[in-house]
Amino acid sequence: MGAYLTTLHLGVLDQPYDNEKKPMTTYQVAEFLEEKYGIMQAWWDNHGEEVAEKMEVGVQSAIDAVMENRRQANDPFGSAMNFAEHSFKNFLSSMEAERVGIPGTPTKAALRGVRHRKEGYKAVIGPRRPSFIDSGMYEANFQAWIDAWLK
Repeated sequence: MGAYLTTLHLGVLDQPYDNEKKPMTTYQVAEFLEEKYGIMQAWWDNHGEEVAEKMEVGVQSAIDAVMENRRQANDPFGSAMNFAEHSFKNFLSSMEAERVGIPGTPTKAALRGVRHRKEGYKAVIGPRRPSFIDSGMYEANFQAWIDAWLK
């Protein structure tokens, strides 16, 4: 009998930023932020157990449904992935990312309130904002998903 393997992926939908001077995508920004700050790793270190517990509940519910001859959800990990996405976005917007020991946080841009808007990607200075939420595209395009297969 084969083993059932799963891989949890954390990433972003690759979307272009509206910046004529320096074209970038959400993937490039995510890659830069992960290399420099390790944001997704920091989130996982602080919330990974919660995600794993939600995954266990989903799998157990699917097993129970099969054993009881009940209709089961199409994706036993769906609820856990929704939780992961919401949790990561909250990690950024609540400024928790700045309180877990990530070096370089809060960022200087966040302290200065720098925001880039779609209109020509012009910087606007405003009130203090959370680190890693500038235009909002990185946060909005975060995704968590599972690849599962039998080996």
